[in-house]
Amino acid sequence: MAVLRFLLGDQLTRSVSALRDLDKKRDTVLMVEVADETTYVPHHPQKIVFILSAMRHFAEVLKKDGINVDYVKLDDPKNTGSFTGELQRALKRHKSDSVVMTEPGEWRVLQMMQDWRETLPVPLTIGEDDRFIASLDEFSAWAQGRKQLRMEYFYRDMRKKTGFLMEGDDPFGGAWNFDAENRKALPKNHTPPKRKRFAPDPITQDVIALVKKRFDSHYGAVEPFGWAVTRTDALKALDDFIKQGMESFGDYQDAMQAGAPFLYHSLISAYLNVGLLTAEEVCARVDRLARDEKIPLNAAEGFIRQIIGWREYVRGLYWLKMPDYAAANALGAKRALPAFFWTGKTTMNCLHQCIGDTLENAYAHHIQRLMVIGNFSLLAGLDPKEVQDWFLAVYADAFEWVELPNVSGMALFADGGVMASKPYAASGAYIDRMSDYCQGCTYSPKERTGSKACPFNYLYWDFLARNADQLSRNPRMGMPYKNLRAMDEKRRQEIARDAAAFLKTI
Repeated sequence: MAVLRFLLGDQLTRSVSALRDLDKKRDTVLMVEVADETTYVPHHPQKIVFILSAMRHFAEVLKKDGINVDYVKLDDPKNTGSFTGELQRALKRHKSDSVVMTEPGEWRVLQMMQDWRETLPVPLTIGEDDRFIASLDEFSAWAQGRKQLRMEYFYRDMRKKTGFLMEGDDPFGGAWNFDAENRKALPKNHTPPKRKRFAPDPITQDVIALVKKRFDSHYGAVEPFGWAVTRTDALKALDDFIKQGMESFGDYQDAMQAGAPFLYHSLISAYLNVGLLTAEEVCARVDRLARDEKIPLNAAEGFIRQIIGWREYVRGLYWLKMPDYAAANALGAKRALPAFFWTGKTTMNCLHQCIGDTLENAYAHHIQRLMVIGNFSLLAGLDPKEVQDWFLAVYADAFEWVELPNVSGMALFADGGVMASKPYAASGAYIDRMSDYCQGCTYSPKERTGSKACPFNYLYWDFLARNADQLSRNPRMGMPYKNLRAMDEKRRQEIARDAAAFLKTI
């Protein structure tokens, strides 16, 4: 029986279920680059280069292992531009008896695959994506009957399951969570380490040329391109993080600095999300280093929490709540996405820096995404669907399963509190405390209203006033609403005036 093994662009792992029990004499691995996947949102050029180059390199690895690979490039004149069209063409070429795949990471692709079961001339088997710590059934069972789906409790279960940073049934080091130690601002005039980047090889250079020609209308710089596109280089990137980033990652993981987009962050999320690295291997390595006292425990715990806690949690939540989750808009936000999200041209320096980093690198770290870009989107009442599409387009590590819950649930509170117990809303004081962005900005975080006031200041209170019906009864919002009620009428009018005037400009 000849099997066609259809591998998607985020399944670049040799042990992925679709490649198991592969018969090198009979089976064919199908990999395709299609227009539909490069344009359903206007993906950052570096994101397209990263995924296509990683796919091409992975195909070469399979070929060297003696596996028959049918690889269809984006500029192949016969390319139909869709997964469906390319699968149908491949079945005619190879006359396979069946198709085997691994379950996809996005709802829309799964629906497409379910349709194939009815339309393909041969049987289709969809295997589990067991590269994750928790299966989807396991997460669903964990969520069953719970009034609140809080990540912290799920994370503790994942620690117990894996044994990472555990001593029997107790957390290694005596605490489950060291987050309170991980909120330091960088010292003044701090110089972060220069992080490892990777020069494009001939395969990547060919993809860069293709992307320049075909996606010249997409926002974001295609060069300089420095992402790893092979497992070998992804492992080197992990080495670089452990050597240069891990020591200070815990302390400064929430810090921001102008002109320093990478700081002490791992920079491996894109590699995890396409399969060049696995969650288990990177966490096992960090666990060993922490036990040997070669890295700080607060850094190790924070890193492992991001992967087996947060990453696994958002995936489980995505599949548990889709497809309705994508349309959630609990606060009724409808404002269109400002044009400066695509250019970075704004007088608000924090947004200029974070969006500028994004457009230059297809990357920004989690606090830049959540507490600057996401916070602004929340306070300004931007339409969740437009914000979701933007995040999905501009970040190299963004796939819908991880992007949608983080944006809809965590940043925008559009899910009404399924993920977060309260909105992550903050004034300019938070950004001033955690960054140097406010230095030299047009606006001052110390001014509450008026033309020089940081827009985050009056937008914060305007957000609370606009959404009082939905949020004022939230027990974690009691103090902000108490302070809002204590304001005199003149101050309230100033806030409403300044917010309205600013929002007109965007």
